[in-house]
Amino acid sequence: MSSFTYQFDTPTYKGISTVPTGLFINGKFVEPVEKGTIDVLNPANGKVITSVAAGTAADIDIAAQAAKKAYKERWGLKVPGAQRGRMLNILADLLQANADEFCALEALDVGKTFNSTRRADIPGSIAVLRYYAGWADKIQGKTIETNEKKLAYTRHEPIGVVGAIIPWNFPLTMLAWKIGPALAAGNAVILKPSELTPLTALRLCPLFVEAGFPAGVINIVNGYGSTAGQALSEHMTVDKIAFTGSTLTGRKIMEAASKTNLKKVTLELGGKSPSVIFDDVDLEQTVKWVSHGIFLNQGQACTAGSRIFVQAGIYDKFLKAFTEHALSLKVGDPFARDTYQGPQISQTQFERIMGYIKSGKEDGATVHIGGGRHGNEGYFIQPTIFTECKPNMKIVQEEIFGPVAAVIKFTTEEEAIEQANDTLYGLACSVFTRDIDRAIRVAHSIEAGTAWINCHNSTELSVPFGGFKQSGIGRELGEYALENYTNVKAVHVNIGHRL
Repeated sequence: MSSFTYQFDTPTYKGISTVPTGLFINGKFVEPVEKGTIDVLNPANGKVITSVAAGTAADIDIAAQAAKKAYKERWGLKVPGAQRGRMLNILADLLQANADEFCALEALDVGKTFNSTRRADIPGSIAVLRYYAGWADKIQGKTIETNEKKLAYTRHEPIGVVGAIIPWNFPLTMLAWKIGPALAAGNAVILKPSELTPLTALRLCPLFVEAGFPAGVINIVNGYGSTAGQALSEHMTVDKIAFTGSTLTGRKIMEAASKTNLKKVTLELGGKSPSVIFDDVDLEQTVKWVSHGIFLNQGQACTAGSRIFVQAGIYDKFLKAFTEHALSLKVGDPFARDTYQGPQISQTQFERIMGYIKSGKEDGATVHIGGGRHGNEGYFIQPTIFTECKPNMKIVQEEIFGPVAAVIKFTTEEEAIEQANDTLYGLACSVFTRDIDRAIRVAHSIEAGTAWINCHNSTELSVPFGGFKQSGIGRELGEYALENYTNVKAVHVNIGHRL
């Protein structure tokens, strides 16, 4: 099977990585049925890194049959939870042993900084695998009191074959969020990574084998959303789809599931998260957290705090400090030691973000800083702050998915809540104030699945994550995620009732 080897010689990582480029089906790498390939680009310079196999509906079908056979014969409840947990822990150990290589691949493939992957993405992925390893033998039902002539209890059984479709902004993190609870619960998995960022998923495949997972339990099928993703959503053997990505694609997945076998669907979709800043804040800390909220990962985060509402009494001071902080962020080479912001993921995404910046200008907003390209190659955009923003502007209403913030002045608490809720989305929000009563009151009033108080983009793997409104269905992380990967069976045992 073909593979590619990359020599890293950077300020932050030096080493060699060899990545298989085929489809991982039934415990081995195979060529796609239609022999197609996908070019994988380096977003820092726009050049081709390598080509990987492109799976289509025929490959999804082969993977589905392999997963179903594995689930029926050598996985599911045939493998005790403690044993499934040991395999997940071994996988976490193997990832830990190769952590810097995975950090480097993620930085190369996605454009995020090596330091950020080393600090958050890879350690977080390892932690999620370990967390669900711990849950694998603790998934249990209840005995329910009815009457003395009946024993009634529930079983939480695996669903069967799970299809997972993950995005390009946090490839390995999203893979761990999907396979962790799915495998802990005893499901078999077919995962389609983004066609833009498949490298860490492919590099992980040999580790699945080394960790002891039976052939067919985990399958990785590269491909485009319109072919492999569509086929996975429609396949009659797939019992559940877990998707992270855009709201538009989430609608298509729901439609495909409804028109086929009504498979279970969980969706983690877009966001337009508000950050609400009151007069009494710790200004220095608030500026740092708000900057982290919008500029983390080049602004390519579904929870990005892209609508920043600032109370009038502190507006000028906040804007000055926020501006100074944003201008201090170094944009450039993802492997440089002092880089904070790397490139956007692709030319398409670069043009999309620049289109929103143009729209903001045309609608009458003021570009306070940024608004242009950074450098002469790659897909770099300057950190951008808009002021004089109105509620109906596209830059206030639509998800930009880039380093673009809209700063909006407000006067009263009621006004801030009303504007914060003026969105189709409801993924996350943040509230900044020293008044704990107000903090909790406002956090409870904003229609969002996650509310941060005096912080932003600060998830915990034991705490559920998901959205309200058009930001999704279901929850990831924590014990709550396991509900998405199990069926509840009620068992009634007659122990004395006679007809």
